[in-house]
Amino acid sequence: MVIAARTSMVDSSAAILRSYIVKGSWRVGDKIPVEPALAELLGVSRGTARAAVRSLVDAGLLDVRQGSGTFVKSSQEVSADVKRMRRTGLRNQFEVRRALEVEAARLAATRATPEDIQSLRSLLAKRGDWLGHETDNDRFVADDYQFHLGIVKAAHNRALLETYQFLAHAVNETIASTLEVDIPEPDRAAHEALIDAIATGSPSTADKAIRRFMMPILNALPGAPGK
Repeated sequence: MVIAARTSMVDSSAAILRSYIVKGSWRVGDKIPVEPALAELLGVSRGTARAAVRSLVDAGLLDVRQGSGTFVKSSQEVSADVKRMRRTGLRNQFEVRRALEVEAARLAATRATPEDIQSLRSLLAKRGDWLGHETDNDRFVADDYQFHLGIVKAAHNRALLETYQFLAHAVNETIASTLEVDIPEPDRAAHEALIDAIATGSPSTADKAIRRFMMPILNALPGAPGK
């Protein structure tokens, strides 16, 4: 009975912390309160607060950095299906991402409104440029994801949007990989070219722009032609 009650307290505490993340009170890259403050916020013991945080770390929402604290890693949990996808390797994940973004760009070319195009330019401005060690990588990855999600939203296809959001963790991992290993990170001009291609209203132009955008990345990964 005691174990069941404690488990219930951990679950309810985790649900409260999860709501702070999902609702945007704590954004990706934010440092969450320290353990004593969390315990006071939740009205539970420090041990229960610690267990609640650990459950969200396992779910992929939080990241514990030794000596620095605990930070919001994502606003969406890692499902069993996404975990299986992560084991397929970066190249497979990039190929799936390209397939989704090619179709999104083709649809966006014919369906995007002037407001959609302006939103993409604003999202790109917020993303800015990656400046190596001077950049807050977690925040940069989150902003870059929002830009690419903006392209999918501009396609005005609900099923495509739901699929892309379901794979948010995998997409974020592909973005983060270009900052950590020997994979080229597309610069701002490459991203601007995507917006310009969609703005032409030509699906084939948008299609080619996405493929050009992804090609240097795929060529750098194992399994590329000639490797």
